[in-house]
Amino acid sequence: MTSNPDFAPVDEAPVERAAVAVEPASATVEQLEQEGDVAADFLEGLLDIADIDGDLALDVRSGRAYVSVEAPEGGSVALIADPDTVQALQELTRIAVQNRTGRFSRLILDVGGSRNTRQRELATLVDRAIVRLEEGASQASLPAMSSYERKLVHDIVSERGFVSESYGEGADRHTVISRG
Repeated sequence: MTSNPDFAPVDEAPVERAAVAVEPASATVEQLEQEGDVAADFLEGLLDIADIDGDLALDVRSGRAYVSVEAPEGGSVALIADPDTVQALQELTRIAVQNRTGRFSRLILDVGGSRNTRQRELATLVDRAIVRLEEGASQASLPAMSSYERKLVHDIVSERGFVSESYGEGADRHTVISRG
């Protein structure tokens, strides 16, 4: 065995290293546009099966593909605009996109303006929580919600000059608001 002066032999036991979760690389705009196209194809098929008229709009914002199903004059999109239905359709659409592209999708689906409606509801929820803080509570917990909704809540809370953190796991993950 030859000796290499740059590397000294080590007689120590091997060091165990903790596994580190690696975030997937951010998708390119081209990949996000592809996600939107795949999602649009999937949703057009579903709308056809359900005999629901809707126009699709695609966008890429903040590292996500956004797909909107908009109601034409007299359209029947309202039938699927309930927040729980939109959430379920979003999950189905994400699975369809992942199946087709092989990549995890964080796409956002909006049906008939349901996301704007939900954002207004979340702002009202945050404002009620802030009233509880102003009345003397040290913190205010909001109900469990999706990661996207929690992100919206964190943004609203920050705009109002308060701080928020998410707690819990899985379907029980919720936001807690407190003073800064």
